[in-house]
Amino acid sequence: MTGYAAWCGHLSRATMWRVVAGNGEHRVLPDAVMDLMVHRGRFVVAGADTAAWNDDESEPGDVTWGLRLPPGTACSVLGLPAHELTDQRVDLADLVTVPAPALDTAWLDASTALEQVFVALWRQAAPDASTLRLAASLDRAARGRTTVREVADRHGLSERSLRRASDRLFGYGLKTLMSIHRFQHALGLANTGVALGEAAATAGYADQAHLNREMRRLTGTTPTALLR
Repeated sequence: MTGYAAWCGHLSRATMWRVVAGNGEHRVLPDAVMDLMVHRGRFVVAGADTAAWNDDESEPGDVTWGLRLPPGTACSVLGLPAHELTDQRVDLADLVTVPAPALDTAWLDASTALEQVFVALWRQAAPDASTLRLAASLDRAARGRTTVREVADRHGLSERSLRRASDRLFGYGLKTLMSIHRFQHALGLANTGVALGEAAATAGYADQAHLNREMRRLTGTTPTALLR
């Protein structure tokens, strides 16, 4: 795959999102991804979260644009292990040189500016395709009902090597990645009206109490408060 085709493919698998801040607390839940964002004209990297992040900077009406990146992409284009950014929000300019055209565009057309930054970073880094394939494969495995040892064996890795690879690609170990994917699965079901007990069973929790404990650990609140 050519460099041009590769970044086009990864950009197509990224998700552009937009959030308008409202009144009251804005809680960002862990979702096992890393994002490039534009907030008030600033480019920011959102590291992978291990617990809910409370956004105390945004004021009502503030608009944040983000590009949710495919697994392993952020560490590849930024040139540093993902665990160095875990639970952090860091100015992109502190990590890399932000292209001047994107800086000029950020206030007027944030989504275009994000694409410009992504393309520039991709071309400069020329990410290794095998690393991105490994990240995608590990992420898929983490969404299934399997164990860390089984995933390691399937990928020809020792558990220690798997831990190092996961820290580098995702920002934490595979067990944490699995727990966040399971939580998001259950939350997605509950948000569609599925009863919590059924959502817990479908997502792979032992019971609803297990789901309740995990939700409190990851979000700092109860399912009832989270879903109301």
